[in-house]
Amino acid sequence: MGKPAIIVDNVSILFNMNKEKVDNLKEYFIKLITRKLNYNEFWALQDVSFTVEKGDRVGVLGFNGAGKSTLLKTIAGVLKPTKGSVKSYGVIAPMLELGAGFDMNYSGRENIFLYGATMGYSRKFIQSKYDEIVEFAELGEFIESPVKNYSSGMRARLGFAIATAVEPEILILDEVLSVGDAKFRMKSEAKIRSMFDKGITVLFVSHNTNQVLNICNKAIILDRGKIIAQGDAVEVCAKYNEMINSKK
Repeated sequence: MGKPAIIVDNVSILFNMNKEKVDNLKEYFIKLITRKLNYNEFWALQDVSFTVEKGDRVGVLGFNGAGKSTLLKTIAGVLKPTKGSVKSYGVIAPMLELGAGFDMNYSGRENIFLYGATMGYSRKFIQSKYDEIVEFAELGEFIESPVKNYSSGMRARLGFAIATAVEPEILILDEVLSVGDAKFRMKSEAKIRSMFDKGITVLFVSHNTNQVLNICNKAIILDRGKIIAQGDAVEVCAKYNEMINSKK
């Protein structure tokens, strides 16, 4: 057994879903004060447990609504578990949503330094990586334009370029490699593989088992908030492909 990078211990996440439509904030507070606001309970994750060792690249598979993104947000600290706990050991670079963490009114250049600062890196360090980030993101003159004017693909390229340039110990990717053209997807995969020798730990959500097999040595399958398979990436991907074929 190697050293743990992430320990997820019996994690459950409960969301309260409104049973009825509330049209405005005033109506919401009236219903809340008079206790007429009714909810349906929805467990997005239920008793999820697994350990990611340092240097592991773990693919997270599952159909829409399985709880994949909720799991990554919990590990990244965006969501707090209703039950259980998550422990991580190392600097995490989360790429959870396109443009997440960016200030849309700032330029790409300004967001490079902002994103780096939120990860705890000095301006001097980010400046040393600046040219590498801009070149990888392929934004050219758009680097001085406000991010709100970027396409989703451009935001994803910039976020990925920053996250991988600062050399985190744990990289969390939520379907980021599914955006952009084929050339950029290949370049992104190659970038991640180049970081393996440095011992980076990767947690990667994807619907594409070929991508998981290219990047990951281990995988898990989530189904309705529960882990139904985990282990070697080849074996788990084969099981997931069987699940896909059974639904056709």
